[in-house]
Amino acid sequence: MKVKNPERRPSVIDRSCFPVDFAKMSGAGNDFVVIDNRDKIVLPADQREFCRRLCRRMFSVGADGVIFIEKSDAADFGWNFYNGDGSVAEMCGNGARCAARFAHSHKIAGPCMKLETLAGIIAAEVLASGDGVRLEMVPPSDFRQGLTLTLDGVEYEAASVNTGVPHAVIFVDREDVPVKKWGRSVRYHQLFRPDGTNVNFARVLEDGRLQVRTYERGVEAETMACGTGAVAAALYAAVAKAMASPVEVLTSGGEMLTVFFDLSDGPVARNVFLQGPARHIYDGQLTVEALL
Repeated sequence: MKVKNPERRPSVIDRSCFPVDFAKMSGAGNDFVVIDNRDKIVLPADQREFCRRLCRRMFSVGADGVIFIEKSDAADFGWNFYNGDGSVAEMCGNGARCAARFAHSHKIAGPCMKLETLAGIIAAEVLASGDGVRLEMVPPSDFRQGLTLTLDGVEYEAASVNTGVPHAVIFVDREDVPVKKWGRSVRYHQLFRPDGTNVNFARVLEDGRLQVRTYERGVEAETMACGTGAVAAALYAAVAKAMASPVEVLTSGGEMLTVFFDLSDGPVARNVFLQGPARHIYDGQLTVEALL
């Protein structure tokens, strides 16, 4: 039987843009490729497929997502953000912190800046420590409590909230939950149609911190951290577990994120900030072979 060779061409992507300078960055284990695209090096029509191919681990650079730094008339800069499967995300907390550090180190913005996202304009501050970034989140919305989800025959109470992107939060009593299996089930659950949701499994540790494991839509797997998910879990922990701001969130990768907020009846959350590391791992140049 004749086997067809896999696609070996970079599709319709404009080859003239290569080589492309990039930075690899990590926000608490959530890793990204960051490209200064203010001069339209990668055309908007090419970006989705460009990202999908670039994010393949072992075959290309590999990442949870790609950030294109763009010009903005409303803020210091804007971005186009794509998940690893090429889908667009309105917001990403860890990605935004990485974008902020990149912008500061490339003199696109000062240590205090504003970033235009599809979820709105957000403020960020690169801390004096160098790799730490404090991010002001968009106001959370669409908080729903008292949801019930059945996972492997057991009913769990859950909540959902949009912290820039939609998140479901489920409290569990053990760490070794099957995140990919349960996450995929909840991600496509009828409660969250038509767009689906990110899914967070949270538990309160003995030392008072909140441990969170996240299944991210668009990556379709567990990621080592999720900023918007950490915020969603911290807010639900404040409502359901009486946790007070700031909430320290231990991510799957072992890094710590800190969530600050003011919470009032409703619940309504204001002055929501996400703080944590945004590390510059390396710089490089992409060749056209990165997309083969």
